[in-house]
Amino acid sequence: MATTHPLKGQQDQERIPVSTSGVRKVLIGRSDSLPNGGRLVVDIDEKITVGIFRLDNELYAYENTCAHSGGPVCQGRILPRVVEVMDSGKQIHGQNWDESDMHIVCPWHGFEYSIKTGRHAGDSKIHLRSFPVHEAEGDIYVEV
Repeated sequence: MATTHPLKGQQDQERIPVSTSGVRKVLIGRSDSLPNGGRLVVDIDEKITVGIFRLDNELYAYENTCAHSGGPVCQGRILPRVVEVMDSGKQIHGQNWDESDMHIVCPWHGFEYSIKTGRHAGDSKIHLRSFPVHEAEGDIYVEV
């Protein structure tokens, strides 16, 4: 049995895992508790905390553990990807924000990851541990 976790704006509710061949499907909360551009960070059990993000009305879920030093990455700042503006001679003339690629930045050491892919901004071999996440009948579920 999963533990009880508070959700912002809602009363505590019990998360009931449903086992399907070793995978637990865990009720996170109501769909309307996660607006577009928002996030929830939820303790699934004593060992796993998951960040769930909604971008462009799609859900993404990652373990709240930075690949760099284990920091609480899903609790970091959410920012658009920074793109350097360069001329044909590769001279940098400033920076722009790419609003189509939102990132989370680990509060411990600044490691930055794309929310849509979970990949590190500078090294695509570094990534966050992702979990399947979906909605059904107005609820959000994560499979762990």
